[in-house]
Amino acid sequence: MRSRIALTCCTLFAAAIFPEAQVFAAATPSPALLVLDKEDSSLAIVDPGTKAVVGRVPTGDAPHEVAVSDDGKLAFVSNYGAKTAGHTLSVIDLEAQKEIHRVDLGPMGRPHGLAYSNGKLYFTAELAKLIGRYDPAANRVDWLLGTGQNSTHMILFNRSGDEAFTSNIGSNTVTAIAMSGNWDETVIPVGKGPEGIDISPDGNEVWSASSRDGGISIIDPAARTLKQTFNIGTKRSNRVKFTQDGRRALVSDLAGNELVVVDVAKREVIKRLNIGKQPEGILIVPAVSAGGEARGYVAVAGDDRIAILDLATVEVTGQIATGHGPDGMAWAVRK
Repeated sequence: MRSRIALTCCTLFAAAIFPEAQVFAAATPSPALLVLDKEDSSLAIVDPGTKAVVGRVPTGDAPHEVAVSDDGKLAFVSNYGAKTAGHTLSVIDLEAQKEIHRVDLGPMGRPHGLAYSNGKLYFTAELAKLIGRYDPAANRVDWLLGTGQNSTHMILFNRSGDEAFTSNIGSNTVTAIAMSGNWDETVIPVGKGPEGIDISPDGNEVWSASSRDGGISIIDPAARTLKQTFNIGTKRSNRVKFTQDGRRALVSDLAGNELVVVDVAKREVIKRLNIGKQPEGILIVPAVSAGGEARGYVAVAGDDRIAILDLATVEVTGQIATGHGPDGMAWAVRK
């Protein structure tokens, strides 16, 4: 007991004498749950086994989305900005738990959606109506492509990585982009305010969740056409994510304080969970890295916590306190 008291006293004394001394966090686990706390402008590193925050890394102002390199060593964060438009990306060394690059995007304001593919990071820039590509090895932006659409918000790739899709909130469209050759773009009209977007596990459908009309728009990615729409009665759909088996889709209703569960085959709502204030980001965990467990996470921004979902029953089984205004999440497995 005496040695513990002595150690504590020494620690306090050192902090008083050396106020800028770094306090080392616990080691980053693998797998790790990464959570962006927008109001704290930080990345929280969570041990999913203990549900404890083991480290925090400062980012740029009001970060919204996070992606991870294939080897699980780097995290990339879009610094969207709050009152003032952001124009940077944060590159974070997850083992060292520190930002190693702050990438200045110049006039490319409001970076948001992120997707890591073939060793490069792809990002959207809402104010510039484009997507860009960042090369981590060279630490530079090496490619840009205009969408011509207002508020290009999210970006995702198909499984083979040869086609990307963006949701364009202000233009009520989704853009399909062939990521080779002539970089062919097809603009597909969808519902009002398309925000969340996901591709089914079999790659046969792209779902767009409309934030302003409560609708789901279903796109045939091969034909690049809208094939169906239906309404799920949300007040403001924020994200849509397919479960691993493709049987259900989860939609966070930011204004309705609900998580809406949709039967994919039947195109109908089968459950509504009163999950808390302002649900935003949704993360579906790869079953292979979760010990075979069907698990998901929902960022409940208004309650400053993450809800843990059992996807077999689609029920909340626990929660994680992170920081203020959690939103974007990612799953990091070190290889």
